Amino acid sequence: MKTFYKGMILTTAMVALPCITNAQTLVSERSISTNAALEMATAALEACRNHGSVVSITILDRADRVVVSVRDDGASPHSVEHRLRKAHTALTYDMPSAEYGKNAAKNPGSAGSLHLANITTAAGGLPIHAGNTLVGAIGVSGTPGSKGGGSQDAACGQVGIDRIAKGLAGS
Repeated sequence: MKTFYKGMILTTAMVALPCITNAQTLVSERSISTNAALEMATAALEACRNHGSVVSITILDRADRVVVSVRDDGASPHSVEHRLRKAHTALTYDMPSAEYGKNAAKNPGSAGSLHLANITTAAGGLPIHAGNTLVGAIGVSGTPGSKGGGSQDAACGQVGIDRIAKGLAGS
């Protein structure tokens, strides 16, 4: 019996080896640039300030790395963590964090994913696309509920995305 398993393992390794040697060595992914992220953050911050909110903003690249992180003067301490969670959720699920929240509420059986690090159901996280390619995400947090809360955070984030839309379309 041991000989049978050894033979099976050896055969599997021999079959898999040619696939491994022909594997692609490097990959190239499109991602949001630092300049675009700075422009987005500035536009989103300006939009939130225009309606009297002080917020925090995070922009992630395609690989979930922070490209820009801004905390406005007087923004609440919790907004710093929440902006990251909103952006991470939008990037990970390639949908607005509010939409993810609605889907999670409809399907209680999927609650396990809510225990993953940096996942939230709150509005304010948006994916960033260049054509059909996901290139990053923006998370905005800090607008009080009396001024629209997460939905207003998302609106500010959309202003940021709209600011660089021409560059995203030409990519």
